[in-house]
Amino acid sequence: MILRTLACAATLFLTGAALAAPLTVDTARGPAEVPDNPGTVAVFDVAAVDTLVALGVPIAGTLNGLYVDYLEETAAKAADLGNFWEPDMEALHALAPDLIVVGSRSSDQVKPLSRIAPAIDMTVGHDTVAEGLARLQTYGEIFSRQDRAADLKAAFEDRLQRARAAAAGKGTALVIMTNGPKISAYGTGGRFGWLHTDLELPEAAPEIGASVHGESISFEFIRDKNPDWLIVLDRLSAIGRPGEGAAATLDNVLVQGTKAWSSGQVIYLNSADIYVAGGGIQSMTRTLDQLIARFEGH
Repeated sequence: MILRTLACAATLFLTGAALAAPLTVDTARGPAEVPDNPGTVAVFDVAAVDTLVALGVPIAGTLNGLYVDYLEETAAKAADLGNFWEPDMEALHALAPDLIVVGSRSSDQVKPLSRIAPAIDMTVGHDTVAEGLARLQTYGEIFSRQDRAADLKAAFEDRLQRARAAAAGKGTALVIMTNGPKISAYGTGGRFGWLHTDLELPEAAPEIGASVHGESISFEFIRDKNPDWLIVLDRLSAIGRPGEGAAATLDNVLVQGTKAWSSGQVIYLNSADIYVAGGGIQSMTRTLDQLIARFEGH
């Protein structure tokens, strides 16, 4: 009798689990249905891996190169599922995921991947902070980690407020990225615009347009804009490619004549964090920590 009762209870539990209604959550493409608290997760976006790891969500499979050092252990433990543009479909089928997450560089893969399992596009766009925090909240809902998501958001917002206060009254900034000898600048409408908008950091060159890849500039442009601060990213360093580094590229008489260089106010950000994992909660927090350390030191 007892065994029969237990068997019936188990049957009811399994039936209830199987019939559990999926969640409807916000994604980069609007509302989407996902399994409630999926167990096996495949991720094709570094920012998504960043935030999911911060939430304590196990990653069963991901890209064969995440580039950021703080996610190396996660990548080593997860199944290799190919790259952003060419997922390893055979490996993905073998993994049998309950949910697939794509974003940014892999966003075009959402439809083909959805034939294997529910797939959602969690791209973080140009409104990096707002969208990054929105993704954090959504992941908290999907994986029943709302409290952890709220704690991470609160800690980030405290850091942001501190960075904003540290930068206040410190002058203008020019955000640039080197790619070997080439240089691009980014304004409020670009992919790193949050460094201006969310930190309320005045632009040395407000005329820079909105562009994913930035606006190509010269050393003369940097000299003429004469920023109080240079905030520098090194693309080659971010993606592990050989070539002339940012410090070498900028070490010339034109840049040396700027207020930023002469005052020791050149900030070399951890480029992989912000360029590859931009919008991940850990990435954004780590970037703020770098900025706080430099702004508070002056």
